[in-house]
Amino acid sequence: MSAGKAHLKKDDIVQVIAGREKGKKGKILMLLPGDERVKIEKLNMYKRHVKPSDKNRQGGIMELEGAMHWSNVLLLCDKCGKGVRIKRKKLEDGKRVRVCCKCNEVIDKN
Repeated sequence: MSAGKAHLKKDDIVQVIAGREKGKKGKILMLLPGDERVKIEKLNMYKRHVKPSDKNRQGGIMELEGAMHWSNVLLLCDKCGKGVRIKRKKLEDGKRVRVCCKCNEVIDKN
C-alpha cells in the first residue's frame, strides 16, 4: 500500500464525518501515514484485556483509542466553526500554509 499525502498534523482539531463517531470533534494524537490513519483523543475507543506487567501492575481491561481512516475526518476551521476542506497556498515569503476552502482563512499560524 502506498502512503498518501497527509493533509493533517499532530495536535490538529478535527471533526469526524463518517462512522459511529460522526459529528464528534477531537485532537489528533498520532498520525499513521503508512496506513493513512489517525488516532483521535477519546474517539473510536476499544477495550483490550492486559496481563499484569512491570508497566501495568494491576492488569485488567484497558480502553484505548483506535485508528480511523483520515478520509473520515475534516480539519476544523476557527472562523467557520466546523470541519472544512483545505487547500495549500504559498505565501510571499515562500512558506506553504493550509487554507480553508470556504473562508480563505489561513489555518497554519506558525
